Amino acid sequence: MQKNSVDDGIGPIARGFAQSGVRLANERAVMTLIGLNPGVSNAELARLSGLGPQTTSRIVVDLEARELVLRGEVLRGRRGQPATPLFLNPDGAFGIGIGLGWRHFEVLLFGMSGLTLASIRRSYAWPDFNTIFAEIAAEVATIRAGMTAQQVSRLAGIGVASPSHLERHLGRLGAPAGQVELWRGADLAAEVSRAVGEPVEWFNSGNAACWAEFIARPEPRPRGMAYFQVGTLVGAGIAIDGQLWQGPTGNAANLGAILVADAAGRPCYLHTIASILALQQRIEAAGGSLPAGDPMNWDWVSLEPLATDWLDDAGRALASAVLSTRAVMELNLTIIDGVMPRPIMDRLLERVDHHLAAMPYFGADRPTVSLGQMGGSAAANGAAQLVLFHRFFSRAWNIFAT
Repeated sequence: MQKNSVDDGIGPIARGFAQSGVRLANERAVMTLIGLNPGVSNAELARLSGLGPQTTSRIVVDLEARELVLRGEVLRGRRGQPATPLFLNPDGAFGIGIGLGWRHFEVLLFGMSGLTLASIRRSYAWPDFNTIFAEIAAEVATIRAGMTAQQVSRLAGIGVASPSHLERHLGRLGAPAGQVELWRGADLAAEVSRAVGEPVEWFNSGNAACWAEFIARPEPRPRGMAYFQVGTLVGAGIAIDGQLWQGPTGNAANLGAILVADAAGRPCYLHTIASILALQQRIEAAGGSLPAGDPMNWDWVSLEPLATDWLDDAGRALASAVLSTRAVMELNLTIIDGVMPRPIMDRLLERVDHHLAAMPYFGADRPTVSLGQMGGSAAANGAAQLVLFHRFFSRAWNIFAT
C-alpha cells in the first residue's frame, strides 16, 4: 500500500472514535492508516484517525505484540519528540484466494506485503462439478505445503471468487445439461469449504477483481472507479469512497448487462459484443473453432481478421457502457482489463479511446479510461485481499457504530 493523501478514496473510512465498545473498529482504522501511510508516527495516527494519542499508542502496542505492526528506526533531528515510524508487518498475515471461472481456476497465496507469493492456474473447456472442487483442494494443499510453519499459523482465511451464476452459459461452452443442473443454485463457498476442510468466504468475481485493481492504484486512489474485465463474459465492479458497491447479492455492479448498440444499431447486452463468447461466435460462424486453453497463450495472429473486427466492436460497446455508467454515478476513472495478452489489451483500449472520442459528452468531460494491471489473476487476487481486508482493516463508515 502506498502513502495516503487527503483525496485518497480509502481515506474517509480510516477514521475512528474513542467511545467504549468500538475497539475493534478503532484497531481496524489504525491498521488501515498504517497501511496507507507507511512510516506514520503515533502522533500522526492520532491526528488522522481522530483518536487520542494514548488510545492509538495502546492499539499499536497490541498490534505489535500480535506481530501485525513493526516499528522502524527512531527518527531524530526533527522538531519536537523523536518519532518512531510504524509499518505493517509484511509477514503479519496471509490469505489464499481462489478464482473459479467458466474456463479456468486459479489458487494463489497473498501476503500483507501486498505481493502474490505463489500461484497455480488450471484451464479447462468447462468446469466439471464432480471433480473441480477436489482439484481446487489439491492445489490449495500444494500452496499450503510450500508455506512455512509461521505462514500457516498466520493464514487469515480463504476466499473464492466466481461469477454469480456460473451455470449460465455452461451449455454454450459444451457442458452437458446434467452439469448445468449440478451447478444451478450451488453454494460454492460451502462446496469449496467441504473440499479444503476450512471456512471459505465467497465473492462475486467482478467485485473481487475490481477490489484488487482499486488497491493496486497509486495514491490518490479514485473516489469513484468502474471496472470492466473482458473474459468469457464481461466481469465488472464499482468502488465508491473506498467501498465495493456489491448490493445484497454481491451482483449489484453487473455492468456487463448494460444495454449497448451493436454495429447495426440493434440493442443488446455488453456481454454479447465485448466477451470471449462473442469472439467465439464470430470464429464459429466463419467455420473455425475457439483455441483451447488460456487466451494468454493463443496464437492471436491466426485469428485475424476476426480478432481485429471483434476488438473494434468490443471497443465501441465498452465506450458506450463507460458513458452509461458514468451518467448514473460520479466516476474519476474506468479500468478496462481482460484475460488476453497485453498487446491485445492495448489494442482494445485504443479502440475504446477511439470510439469515446467520437461520442458526445453531455455536460461532462471525457471519461478517463486506463488499462488494468492484474489481468486474468484479478479475481483470485481480490478474493485473497478481501479476506485480509475484512479481517484486519476498516470496511465502511458504519463499522464505527458496531
